Amino acid sequence: MINKMSGEAMEGAGKGAKTGVVDLSASLGALLGKGKKMDGSDFGVTAVHRLDVPVTGCALFAREPDALAFLNTCFAEGTARKTYWAVTEVPDGYPAGEAVGPSSPGEWKELVHWLRFDPRTNKSHAWDTEIPDGKRSILRYRIVGRGERYLFVEVELITGRHHQIRAQLAAIGLKIKGDLKYGAHRSEKGGGIRLHARSLAIPDMDSPDHSRPRFIQCVAPVPQEDSLWAAFEAAAAKANG
Repeated sequence: MINKMSGEAMEGAGKGAKTGVVDLSASLGALLGKGKKMDGSDFGVTAVHRLDVPVTGCALFAREPDALAFLNTCFAEGTARKTYWAVTEVPDGYPAGEAVGPSSPGEWKELVHWLRFDPRTNKSHAWDTEIPDGKRSILRYRIVGRGERYLFVEVELITGRHHQIRAQLAAIGLKIKGDLKYGAHRSEKGGGIRLHARSLAIPDMDSPDHSRPRFIQCVAPVPQEDSLWAAFEAAAAKANG
């Protein structure tokens, strides 16, 4: 597990990637060396999941094939717990006195959309109802605080679709700061977007009781210390008691 920075790719950034994008799988492989398959052949460091290049935070990799198989199962079966922090623009017309979130930390709102990815624009589009080739996409969110121009949104990602959080939040008017692709008004100073994979909890593969496993949780510090992230941290701490 590492704390990914904006501008780093989980694996090869692919066609059209900007010059200078860091390939984390290759970099970690060079640092840690290769693992081994059952037949003795080399096994390279592999990303277990995806974080978009401009997104920061918890990024999980596997160096051994049995670990990758176990972690892939955790993500496929939904036992991996993924929490994100998003700083979003206050929607136009949002009342200045509007309550900033639920009355207690246990209250969340669920979003369900059908997402369809357009490879020509590298963008996902969200529909409220089922569409051909659309993938059902689910997340839960709550607004834990707000500033004058921004809302502080905590997200639990249930499914894992291409640009899911970015597309779903934008569909309800919550455009992530700096995310021009999904409608933000201005870019983020220094690049990137204000979407941070705050924590990732996975079952411990060595738990004696696999029906009730222990969890290993990692929390990623925010990518930079500034007043906006500091305000988010304070609001989240208050919301979480």
